Amino acid sequence: MAAPEYVPVKPMDDVRTYESPPRRPAPWLPPRPGHLQAGPPRGVHFGNPGPDQGYALVLAQRLRDQIRLEHDESIDDAIQGVVPIALKRASLLGRAPVIYDLVIGFTVWGFLDEIPMPELITTRKPLFAEVAHPGHYTEREHLVAMVPGSTLRLAPDLVRARHAVDWQSLLDLHADHG
Repeated sequence: MAAPEYVPVKPMDDVRTYESPPRRPAPWLPPRPGHLQAGPPRGVHFGNPGPDQGYALVLAQRLRDQIRLEHDESIDDAIQGVVPIALKRASLLGRAPVIYDLVIGFTVWGFLDEIPMPELITTRKPLFAEVAHPGHYTEREHLVAMVPGSTLRLAPDLVRARHAVDWQSLLDLHADHG
């Protein structure tokens, strides 16, 4: 510990000075197999990992009043079906979810449409039916697979414009969910 200047020092005492720690000649390498070198794994059933994913549920609640449903559709099914799509977008962009991730997910499936599109509603109803139930994980995976990365990389305004002209161009309705 350093002492004030007025404290006498014996002439034979070694006065400590700063010295750098020894230089490490080789770079650090992960010593255990659990350290991921290429990032998180990707593929079927791995999901779309990213930071602060639970925040997407908070954001979805903020859009709850804007979601338009048919009489036999459930708000919980819509939210639980779109949140994984929003998380995929956030993961592709390398960040935590933001409101625009959810806006794109709800827009692609027509939940924010002013005027309902009958063909889109007919397509989405069986896909979103009971998807909020925890046992329907594979159905949620199928919904995520149906929205390609090329769609998720678009700006929200562009998604809205393309959705109004040709909603099918934003989806891969024949995506394999296995």
